[in-house]
Amino acid sequence: MNLTISGHHLEVTPAIREYVQSKLERVKRHFDQVIDIAVILTVDNLTEKEKRQKAEINVRLPGKTVNVASLSHDLYAAIDSLIDKLDRQVVKYKSQVQDHNHQAIKHLLEADTPAPA
Repeated sequence: MNLTISGHHLEVTPAIREYVQSKLERVKRHFDQVIDIAVILTVDNLTEKEKRQKAEINVRLPGKTVNVASLSHDLYAAIDSLIDKLDRQVVKYKSQVQDHNHQAIKHLLEADTPAPA
C-alpha cells in the first residue's frame, strides 16, 4: 500500500503526518486490500475565517476509487471528519463486495429441488 500525504499552501509537519497515519489505521483495520492512498491537505486563502482548512483523500481499492473531502476551521477536525466519512464508505464497499460473492437465489433453489424421476 502506497501512502502519499501532500500539502497545498501548507507544510506537512511530522506531527500532521503521524496523525493522518494513525487515523488511517482504522480504515486499514476494516479493509486491508487498499492499493493506494493519496491525502491532500489544503489551506484556502479565503476572506472569511470559517472553513479554511480542507482535507481530501483518494483511496484506490480493487475495482473502485473512493474520493472524500472535508472542510473545517481546524485541520485536525477536518482530518477527523474525513476519516469518519471514508470509514463509512469503505465499510459500505466491503459489504457490497461480500454480498456480491454469495450465490444467487435461483441457484440455491435449483439445488434444493429434487431431480425428476
